[in-house]
Amino acid sequence: MTATTGQQTGRTTEPDRPRARRARGGSSWTSFALRRLGGLVGVVVVAVVVTFVIVPLIPGDPAVSAAGPDATVDQIARVRAELGLDRPMLERFLDYVGGLLQGDLGHSFSLNAPVSEVVLRRLPFTAGLAFLALLVVLAVAVPLGMAVGALTRGGRRRRLDSAFGYTTAFVAAIPPYVMATLLVLLFAVTLQMLPPAYTRSQPGLSMLLPALALSIPSICLIARVVRRETAVVLEQDYLRTARGWRLGTLRTAARYALPNLLTSTLTLSGIILVGMLGGAISVETVFGWPGLGLGVVNAVATKDYPLVQGIVLVLAVLSALMTMLVDVLLGIVDPRVRGGQHG
Repeated sequence: MTATTGQQTGRTTEPDRPRARRARGGSSWTSFALRRLGGLVGVVVVAVVVTFVIVPLIPGDPAVSAAGPDATVDQIARVRAELGLDRPMLERFLDYVGGLLQGDLGHSFSLNAPVSEVVLRRLPFTAGLAFLALLVVLAVAVPLGMAVGALTRGGRRRRLDSAFGYTTAFVAAIPPYVMATLLVLLFAVTLQMLPPAYTRSQPGLSMLLPALALSIPSICLIARVVRRETAVVLEQDYLRTARGWRLGTLRTAARYALPNLLTSTLTLSGIILVGMLGGAISVETVFGWPGLGLGVVNAVATKDYPLVQGIVLVLAVLSALMTMLVDVLLGIVDPRVRGGQHG
């Protein structure tokens, strides 16, 4: 009787195991999504508070800038009242949050236009520049790092390894605006191959130098990480077996090591893309690129704090969205991330 019951129990519980695994998988995805969504909401809330509190601390009086240099005291006071600058900060903050909930980012008094329209007009320039730079980074850094890692594995070609390490470390330390200036001097002034600034007649060519200024330091950073990871992966036992089948080192790295590099490469790519959104401010200023970076610089110069708040908030939200997207991709590639095993 006991044996029969045990057999029946074994027969009934065995088919339930895949169902239990599916249930655990669905639960891990739900908790993973809730954690990432909660993190996104937290970042947005902090960004709203920080942009509202810090931006009004910009030196200078926005009312004076909005009224003009020849405005009288009464005119400045009237402009200050129109902008709501004479009201308590808490009341202004509540109005600001209420406007955000309705999709209203405020009104730019320097451009006399809604901030949302200014952002939507400039956003494609910054997004296109950042994504082009990211594509250049991935197209160059991953093959370069894998090639150097494969050629220098096990202590081989030490001179190549040292030259690669010193060169990439030096180039990666160059700030984006310095890299942008050097590229202008080389390709626009000396060689006269590319335009030094944005021109409407040649938008594609005008994008090349800003994209290179953003991508070159990042190429060095990712290539260094990919080189190290490739060297480690190639020393694994299963890859030694693959080389024993007389497959070339580079072919082995491309076929077997590349999938193992996806996690670290995706993580770094997300971080670098977020950094590019910030680095675009200095690069766009150098090249006169009409994106969000140049827009926020002009807004700070004119004390147009609603425009500064809107652009900074949009950049912060975009950065948070990019980070969450990378986390989701990592959760797909590596299920351990969903379980919280990788931070």
